[in-house]
Amino acid sequence: MKRFGKKSFSLLLLSCMMMFTAACGAGTTASGSDSGQTPSSASPASASNNEQTQEPIKVVWWHSMSGELGTAVDQLIAEFNSSRSDIQVEGVFQGTYDESLNKLKASLGSNSGPTMIQVYEIGSRFMMDTKAIRPVQDFMDVEQYDISALEPNIKSYYTFDNKLHSMPFNSSNPILYYNKDAFKAAGLDPENPPQTYEEVAEAAKALTTGDQTGASFAIYGWFMEQFFSNQGAELLNNGNGRNDLATASQLNSPAGVKTLEWWKQMLDDKVLLNLGRKTDDTKKAFAAGQIAMMLDSTASLRGIVNAAEGKFEVGTGFLPRPSDGGKGGVIIGGASLWLMNNKPEEEQKAAWEFMKFLADPTTQAYWHVNTGYFPVTTKAYDEPIVKENLAKYPQFQTAVDQLHQTEENLATQGAVMGVFPEARQLTETAIEEVLNGQKTPQEALDKAAQEITSKIEIYNKTVK
Repeated sequence: MKRFGKKSFSLLLLSCMMMFTAACGAGTTASGSDSGQTPSSASPASASNNEQTQEPIKVVWWHSMSGELGTAVDQLIAEFNSSRSDIQVEGVFQGTYDESLNKLKASLGSNSGPTMIQVYEIGSRFMMDTKAIRPVQDFMDVEQYDISALEPNIKSYYTFDNKLHSMPFNSSNPILYYNKDAFKAAGLDPENPPQTYEEVAEAAKALTTGDQTGASFAIYGWFMEQFFSNQGAELLNNGNGRNDLATASQLNSPAGVKTLEWWKQMLDDKVLLNLGRKTDDTKKAFAAGQIAMMLDSTASLRGIVNAAEGKFEVGTGFLPRPSDGGKGGVIIGGASLWLMNNKPEEEQKAAWEFMKFLADPTTQAYWHVNTGYFPVTTKAYDEPIVKENLAKYPQFQTAVDQLHQTEENLATQGAVMGVFPEARQLTETAIEEVLNGQKTPQEALDKAAQEITSKIEIYNKTVK
């Protein structure tokens, strides 16, 4: 595969990077948090006396964490910097994931970009195709860095051609949230949430009263991707774009049609509200008791529980699937850390040291407790603050169990394509067309799949 020319690369990114906010924590979905311990015990050893006499190596990290997420990031940077005299990290907030990636595009071909950048999971194919990154596997191999404790499903997502190209950092998945008090009032078992499409529809009917509707799902492409994965269905051809570059969308397959038929039928039965694309709108309706069930990221769990405090108890369940759906599970969301290859070797090595600090169990425990994202390493669950957090928020065990029970296959590894942001937008348009009665599920998904395939073909011609 040839390296991009500057002109064609810029045109490609302008055409394929549609702006949208990732609901998995792109600086706009921070969940409530309590102060945890700082990860000082995870800090690397201080530099030697000889190193202390030299100017520290500066590492510039572009990230997309704002609000409480940004506060946690700043604390991690400060902790690392206080432990090292040879390396100093400067964190720079660059807006949403889309905005940050567009800024990176503008910096390519110059030295004005970062040393490392946080990129959402669906940007992985794009980042590799720029040829502007250095796989973190290079550093792992040199020092035989142990990745055995990395969460298998998280590690699997970011592995391409048998190597990790980026370092996992913040990860999440979608779960079902439900109002336990409403379940009791409707005669439903509050400790036994619905697990299938059919059970969700039945529960929604029972939960719908004069001032409460059974459910609402935000029109979000990420949810459709997850519904595919949970049925063991691949969203793209060529092994979800992992065996070879994807050349066609499979959004119009039976997995997609079945999902939209279920979704639309609940709307027609008046047991589901259509509140649009913003997940914040469904969260507000849920906290107000207007709806009894919804879908959202695990990264939002603490904020959702806190918003309902004093009004009702929040329950959590696995993402539903059709009763006759295939075996699968959830795909991880969130983002990982990418190392740019146009910086001096010593600067890249310094960034690698910071990445290792961020992946350390103690650091990940702090990050998890203060944000709601999964720890990317299983060893973090042994940390006292994680155990205390699970005791305080037992609902989070659902997310952990769902992650660990996910079967690893090409569907749950997640699809990869260079035009993923546009594909999500087109998916959301298709869902809207169905819910608004403009098209049947098959018609809407056929159209969207054709448009996505066309964009994939254009993209592939550019990168070859």
